[in-house]
Amino acid sequence: MNTLIVSGKTIEEAVQKGLTELQTTKDQVTVQVLEQPSRGLFGLFGVRPAKVELTRITTKPAAVPVEAPSQSSDASSNHVAVSVDEQGEETAHSSNAKALSKEQGVEEAKKFVYDVAESMGLHIEITVDKRKDHLLFDIAGSDLGLIIGRRGQTLDSLQYLTNLVANRYSDQHLRITLDAEDFRARRKETLEALAERLANKAIRTRKEVMLEPMPPQERKIIHAKLQDHAKIKTYSKGEEPNRRIVISLKS
Repeated sequence: MNTLIVSGKTIEEAVQKGLTELQTTKDQVTVQVLEQPSRGLFGLFGVRPAKVELTRITTKPAAVPVEAPSQSSDASSNHVAVSVDEQGEETAHSSNAKALSKEQGVEEAKKFVYDVAESMGLHIEITVDKRKDHLLFDIAGSDLGLIIGRRGQTLDSLQYLTNLVANRYSDQHLRITLDAEDFRARRKETLEALAERLANKAIRTRKEVMLEPMPPQERKIIHAKLQDHAKIKTYSKGEEPNRRIVISLKS
């Protein structure tokens, strides 16, 4: 038997079943994914199995060596050339596999956000914008306040889950930021204005001002806004999720 089609809850499980039945190892077969496992709302549980096809690699006959003088530089260089070529082909194949895996991670993340929006009765469109250190999923549609939530809490939770799904399907680490109705920029302006107002209060009262608990990305905005202030310093205290910023006078 040289070809076998098997199913499993995940692609990895299906492949392992096939390898066991063929009594071989993964480097001795080629794997073709015929069907992806179906996913529930959060992309974490399969309701339809994965299906893969395993084909045993036929071993090619060894090449007959060409006689050459043992000290011949030409023979040595030919051997090196073949090795480099094979290594280059293997490296190219590996890079291509990673690129495909990263693309799959992005697509699975998009599907996940679409599924969540549909479950909320929303019709949305997602534009993917590649930034320097992350991917921006810009969500457009109506009634996006449901996705944003109070002070962006729903959007932040959805962003967290989206990153989990993306990295489950990618060999390369992905960092995805979700935005809707330019909420991230508007929230940054609000936090920077808050930082200035509370810094002035600390100067006026000469007392420390403690902010309410904030997620790390929002605390970062406050710290960055006041880091060069001539009279004010900031620090964080407490444990997540109740960690908060303290604004105080410099000594």
